[in-house]
Amino acid sequence: MEKTQTHANMNRRGIPLIVLGFVSIAILFWIFHRFQDPELIVPSVVDTIQRMAYQFYAILLVSFGAISYGLYIFHKEKIKRNDRDLLTIIALTAWSSKSRKVFAITFVCYGVFFSLFSGMLIYMPDADFAEMYNVKSFPHGEIYPCCEDENPGYMPKAIVYLTENTGLLIIPINLVFQVTVSYLVALNAAVALSAFNISKKGRGASTVGAAAGLFIACPTCAGTFLSLFVGTIGGITATIALVELQTILIAISIPVLVITPFIMARKLRDADGSCAVNFT
Repeated sequence: MEKTQTHANMNRRGIPLIVLGFVSIAILFWIFHRFQDPELIVPSVVDTIQRMAYQFYAILLVSFGAISYGLYIFHKEKIKRNDRDLLTIIALTAWSSKSRKVFAITFVCYGVFFSLFSGMLIYMPDADFAEMYNVKSFPHGEIYPCCEDENPGYMPKAIVYLTENTGLLIIPINLVFQVTVSYLVALNAAVALSAFNISKKGRGASTVGAAAGLFIACPTCAGTFLSLFVGTIGGITATIALVELQTILIAISIPVLVITPFIMARKLRDADGSCAVNFT
């Protein structure tokens, strides 16, 4: 009885942390959205808004930490409780030794892939950032708190000039999507590993998983080719516009990546509702 109560308390701590993290991010986006009216920006508040921009990214990182720890607690306690629901099956499947390795490798590799092909990493071989943007030294970073975009989540932007022709374009909502999508893709890969191994019918789950992967990768790749073409003639400004369009396409694909693990988990479920694989 006491163990059950302890597990319930742990779950109650995990879920609020996840909710708190996402709510904090939403509030951050809302606050900076209110500062995107140029008429509100007067010389006396410029320094204040700039300091807020730095605080924005600090709080954003803390929010990521809260969400990650909340997911860890929730995941671990679902395993301990060993209920007969799809979330427990997903947790058990992703917790096996092989699945965790697949999760970690996929998360890192897809995160790098996302950075390279989403426009976050900008490479323009014919450009000279020192001349174009008056950059004195490399690496060099700048945060722009307003007022380039009226859509929530796109400010404050951060640009890091790594070399004369290589840089990072960090847009808050794009960063959130990168972490979210990398996590979901890694979770899909971890669950798929077991789904493919235990059933000849895993081909159905494989098709769904592949479709989900293509659905998320295609808008990313499309945005990349456009950014490479336009970026060479339009610089960072043109790339920003393409990244914003691509962000919308990627957001549409997230529900597919959320649903897919549940579809595959059904293939790992016994008739009594328990997990068909013993991961002990």
